Amino acid sequence: MNLYNLLSKEITQQELLNYYNSTIIYEEVPKSINGLVFNYKGINLIIINKYISYYKKKKTILHELAHIELNQLNQIDKELFAFKVDKYEDEADLYIKMLLKRIKE
Repeated sequence: MNLYNLLSKEITQQELLNYYNSTIIYEEVPKSINGLVFNYKGINLIIINKYISYYKKKKTILHELAHIELNQLNQIDKELFAFKVDKYEDEADLYIKMLLKRIKE
C-alpha cells in the first residue's frame, strides 16, 4: 500500500493514513507554511495550514505523505537534516510527479 495506490484510486486517503499510522491536523500556522509532518510517539502527525485552499490542502497532504513514504522522517543525523531540507522537499515533489507520470502512461 502506497501513494501510487492512492493516486490510482485503488485505496482511499484514510486507508493510506491508517497504513502509515498517520493523522491529519488542520491548524493555524504561518502563511509561508502549507504543511509539515513529524513523528511523535510512533504516530505520523501531518499538520496542514487550515487557511490554504482545498486544492493546496490536497497537494500538501500528498507531499507530506511522500516524506513518510520516502522514509525522510527517520534520518540518522538530525542535526544535519536542517542542511538537507531543500533536498528532501525537492525529492518529495519529484516523487509525486514521477508517480503521476507513471499513472498517465
